[in-house]
Amino acid sequence: MIRNIIFDIGNVLVDFCWRQHIEGCGYSGRTADRLGAAMMQSSAWHELDRGVWTEKEVLDAFIRNEPELEEEIHRVFENLGTIVREYPGTASWLTSLKEAGYGLFYLSNFPAKVEREAGEQLSFLKYMDGGILSYRVREVKPGPAIYRLLLEQYGLKPEECVFLDDSPENIRTAETLGIKGIVVKNQEQAGEELKRLLEEADR
Repeated sequence: MIRNIIFDIGNVLVDFCWRQHIEGCGYSGRTADRLGAAMMQSSAWHELDRGVWTEKEVLDAFIRNEPELEEEIHRVFENLGTIVREYPGTASWLTSLKEAGYGLFYLSNFPAKVEREAGEQLSFLKYMDGGILSYRVREVKPGPAIYRLLLEQYGLKPEECVFLDDSPENIRTAETLGIKGIVVKNQEQAGEELKRLLEEADR
């Protein structure tokens, strides 16, 4: 039986709309592509998620990736308040699952800077029974340690959990630990797959 549903945040409950954020800072086309590659799509962004490097160290790494765009990188990184946007269906989806009696948890690679500056887009956290943001524990997915921390911290049994994430690699780690997984392409698809899984588990 499934008792607990674990959610990634980016591209599951919120849109990780980094390109729109860059465009909102005044950059488009090839410049936006270069900024995205140097910043959000770089390995340094994972260090921002991990929370071990300082924000200045991460910024410096972005600049090393694209020295010609130093001024633009500073501007894009100055305030990340528009880099995530809560999906319109998130609150109703979580509310319905909560009312059905499921425990709701989050497990996300997520930087302190984004939580601090875009916190109003995380209003859905009030529906959650708990969770882990990567920067708080200095571990990131797909490494198994962060999954084990969540299970241990909340006394969850892997076989009673399902995990929803947009990364197949992150889902594979969950499954190796005995957690069922759903790769999220969009909320409609994920909701339908989750409904089927929960119905099958209740039979």
